[in-house]
Amino acid sequence: MLAIAIDGTAGSGKSTLAMRVARRLGYNYIDSGAMYRVVGWMALQKGIELDDPGALGALAHSLKIDIERTDESGRPRFLINGVDISEEIRSPEASQAASSVAAVSAVREAMVEQQRRLGRRGRVVMEGRDIGTVVLPDTRVKFFLTARLQVRAQRRRDELTERGNHQTLEHVMEELRKRDTRDSTRQDSPLKPAPDAVILDTSDKSLDQLEAEMLQIIAARTGITA
Repeated sequence: MLAIAIDGTAGSGKSTLAMRVARRLGYNYIDSGAMYRVVGWMALQKGIELDDPGALGALAHSLKIDIERTDESGRPRFLINGVDISEEIRSPEASQAASSVAAVSAVREAMVEQQRRLGRRGRVVMEGRDIGTVVLPDTRVKFFLTARLQVRAQRRRDELTERGNHQTLEHVMEELRKRDTRDSTRQDSPLKPAPDAVILDTSDKSLDQLEAEMLQIIAARTGITA
């Protein structure tokens, strides 16, 4: 059963394109980064210090993260003990906490185990930062998305504004710059394209163009068409 891996930098369009590709193929969409947001958000709620690897690892291994499909958009709901925390984990605080906890080996071990279990079911489009390199290294179709920093920051700022969280473009750019550095320099599973990943710059292309290009590549490598 085929699993499609989509990695890339924050704000590069991973989530939107992964959802669109999954919807076109009739596959399930899995946002692996949101699983780290869950751990980060839970750590904040429980008062666990983000520089305490032992406590963070124990927390990650204790969590039962349920992922449910919702509407036609394909965006999943994330539940902890039956409680929907999908909106809470999209906050800037949860986002920054996610990047910190993702650098903890024990946390990554717990999340990768869950992600591989989901990936083995097949018919999934999984996006994140180490899907093609660590989680699903043997899958036949891998993408790595990137875009210019200012473009990514504008996209992220627009998303935050839609949720009523108003930030300056300069602030968002600085936060993305810090996150890029953390993600690419962490010891475990640093952000980088898999050797056989197709690298796509999303800066100057529309979502329709990128979706069509990705579906064409998937068809060429697997024979599977939308």
